[in-house]
Amino acid sequence: MTPTTSWERLISKKRFETTDNRYSSDESVRGEFQRDYDRIVFSSAFRRLQNKTQVMPMPESDFVHTRLTHSLEASVVGRSLGRIVGKSILERYPELTGDKNIQEADFGDIVAAACLSHDIGNPPFGHSGEDAISAYLLSEEAQPFLTNLTDAQKADLQRFEGNAAGFRVLTYTYPAHCKLPDGVSHSGLALTFTTLATFTKYPKESLPEVKGTKNTSEKKYGFFQTEKTWFDTIAQELGLLGKGADDQVFYHRHPLAFLVEAADDICYRIIDFEDGLRLGLVPHQQGIALLRQILNDDPNRVSSLTFYDWREEIGYLRARIIGKLIQETSQIFLQHEDAILTGTYDKPLINELACKPVLDEIKSLSIELIYRNKPVLEIEAAGFEVLGGLLDACMKAAFRQESKHHRKIADLIPQHYLKLPEGASDYERIIHITDYVTSLTDQAALGLYRKIKGIELPRMY
Repeated sequence: MTPTTSWERLISKKRFETTDNRYSSDESVRGEFQRDYDRIVFSSAFRRLQNKTQVMPMPESDFVHTRLTHSLEASVVGRSLGRIVGKSILERYPELTGDKNIQEADFGDIVAAACLSHDIGNPPFGHSGEDAISAYLLSEEAQPFLTNLTDAQKADLQRFEGNAAGFRVLTYTYPAHCKLPDGVSHSGLALTFTTLATFTKYPKESLPEVKGTKNTSEKKYGFFQTEKTWFDTIAQELGLLGKGADDQVFYHRHPLAFLVEAADDICYRIIDFEDGLRLGLVPHQQGIALLRQILNDDPNRVSSLTFYDWREEIGYLRARIIGKLIQETSQIFLQHEDAILTGTYDKPLINELACKPVLDEIKSLSIELIYRNKPVLEIEAAGFEVLGGLLDACMKAAFRQESKHHRKIADLIPQHYLKLPEGASDYERIIHITDYVTSLTDQAALGLYRKIKGIELPRMY
């Protein structure tokens, strides 16, 4: 008989690492999953996304999206996907509305909260930042710090993953002795198990690396060695289906993680492309023609709207396209629900959209004209050097401190990243340094690099 999981276990209001009665509430006012969403909104890590790269690093235009606006838009799309799916799931399994008291809105709130936080662990300068961290920790300069690490710990660092850093941001509990800055909690965000599992698009540790896999959930990893026991606890509580050997923390996705992936895919395919059009990187006639193809309108259709310029039409097309893709994607999920619950479906939902060839063309054009635009590449290259330089300085400050220079650098790092409990391993020390570097915004990383390299002096007044 094929193993399966059940919605009854998958939707849980149990919270991460807390029994504090402060977390009980009148759900008629605010549901538990809405509380997850609200906690993410008020977290300092979420606020910092306003100054982290989405498409254009450190954009000068007010219009261009940052990680913050991208995350907000993805959460709106995710909420709609979740509610549409939730309505049908509750019709199929009416027992969920009984003792479990699961509502249609709960599905929307879970997916929206996971979407809202899906980039919360990303370092400065986007994916180039991840590459910079990995490259430094693969370099000869870093090897003396890695001698006591296991293969899995090295894999965490040398294939650094923003998704795993995000899971850590949402769950890490600082020791009681740490003096933390305003806005940082000792107990993390204490989110529900279901929201944390839905956030985790890659429910596996860094090893084994599954090379050449066609399964979307195996292409990356979702948590560091420091959090793998916790993820294992969450997965077992929710009844996620296991993969791999018994000693590996390796699971099939929570079904709602497919909706998080879809919301992100829809937003970055369509809205990043819109940014490129508005910035003049993509010829607007070519871009509008592609967007119209997605809608596949009747050629004889006559619109009652009048557009004053092509920018207005782009906004109108984008709104209609997102609505169309939400409806189609949710139906694809529901068609494959049984396969998702048994772990036999593992690919992006948008791959089955009728308009996939057009979306692929948009993706190719975006890579060519937006992501490989010369200013973008120049700033990403500079960001690569900035993060490598910061990591090198911070690692030497954390491990050596044999010179005044290293000690001065250590004084610049917030002390809760350096003052670890007695007996902390080298791996934990390095993870805390990467915590600090990934927490920085693009501007903060660049400013700190300039100051410690003597390129720019701080203003005294």
